[in-house]
Amino acid sequence: MSIAVVNVNRQAILHNIEYVRRNSPNSTLMAILKANAYGHGIAGIAQLLSDKVDYFGVARLSEALLLRQIGIITPIVLLEGFFPHDEITDLIDFNLQTVVHSSWQIDALNAIKIENQITVWFKIDTGMHRLGFRFDEAQGEFNRLASCCVVRKPLNIISHFSSADDFSSDQTSNQCLLLDEFVESISNKSLLHKQSIAASGGILAWPNSHRDVIRLGIALYGVSPFENPIAELHPAMTFKSELIAVRKHKKGESVGYGQIWTSHKETKLGVVAMGYGDGYPRGIPENTPVLINGRRVPIVGRVSMDMIIVDLGQNSSDKPGDEVIFWGKELPVEEIAKHTGISAYELLTRLTTRAKVHYIDK
Repeated sequence: MSIAVVNVNRQAILHNIEYVRRNSPNSTLMAILKANAYGHGIAGIAQLLSDKVDYFGVARLSEALLLRQIGIITPIVLLEGFFPHDEITDLIDFNLQTVVHSSWQIDALNAIKIENQITVWFKIDTGMHRLGFRFDEAQGEFNRLASCCVVRKPLNIISHFSSADDFSSDQTSNQCLLLDEFVESISNKSLLHKQSIAASGGILAWPNSHRDVIRLGIALYGVSPFENPIAELHPAMTFKSELIAVRKHKKGESVGYGQIWTSHKETKLGVVAMGYGDGYPRGIPENTPVLINGRRVPIVGRVSMDMIIVDLGQNSSDKPGDEVIFWGKELPVEEIAKHTGISAYELLTRLTTRAKVHYIDK
C-alpha cells in the first residue's frame, strides 16, 4: 500500500464541467487528458467522462491507444498531430482525429491510398508561433489538405492562445481576429467545419473566443490557469502522505542533506513519507507550507527522494500517522505554485507512479 497518495474527487470534476457548460452554452466540450490527465489518472478520468463530454484531447498517439484499449469510444483528438514515426493507419484503425500543423503531414496523408477517411483539425498559427501554418501560407496549405482523398471533409480549424492569462494585452483579441480573417479567406465555405481556439484561459476569461469547441484542460481539474484560484472551480486533487516520525530538535542543529537549514530554536520536526521520488519538487524554497491537523507548517531542509522534513513547533502534539496535505482544497496548488515559482501545470503533471491515485465521491 502506497503511503503517498493522490485522492481525486470525481464530484469536483463533474461540477467543473457543469460550471463551464453553463458559461459556454453554445460550445461543445473537449476534455484534455494529456499527461495522465494532469496527474489525475487518464483511465479513471476517461471512464468518468466518456458520456459527459464531446471529445477527449491527448498529446500522444500512445495516450489515444490506451483509451481505446480500455473501451473508450468518445472521439479523440491528437492535439500535436501524428509524429514522423507514428503509424498513420492507426488513426483509421482506432478512429482517431488528428491536428495537422505542418506540410510534411499533408504530404504523408496525400501518400495514403485507402478508402477510409480521417477527420482532421487544420492548425493555423495565430500568434503562439509554436505549431501551425503561418497566415501567409495557411490558405494554400488548407486547400492542399482538403484535396487529400484520405481527409474527411469539411475540415475543422484549430489554434491556440499564447497569452490568455494576460488581461492587459491585445494578443488574445488579435489572435481571434486573425482566425476570423483566415476563415473568411477560404472561398469554398463548404470546406469549413468546426472552430476551436479557447483552452482553459480563453474559456474563463475570453467568452468571445469560445466558438464551436472549447478545450477544457487544467480548469477541468479545478485548478486556475491564472495566478490565483477561481472560487467557482472545485479542486479535484488532494496530494497527501503522513508523518512517519516526530523528533525533538535542538537549537543550532541542522537537518537533512547539505545542512541547508539550521534551527534557531528548540522545536519538533516531523518526517513525512514523501519526496521527489513521488514527484514533489526537490528544489522548493524553504518554508513552503504543508497542511497538518488544520494548520500550515513549513518544510525545512532539502527534499530527499523519499522523505521531507517539516517544522512542527516546540509545543505541537502531532504524531506519526497524522495526515500531511501538500496541496488540495484547503491548501490550493496555486498557492504552492506562487510560493515555489513552479507552475501548477508542472506540479500536477510531474507526479510519479509511486504516488497512487484513488478516486472518491464527496
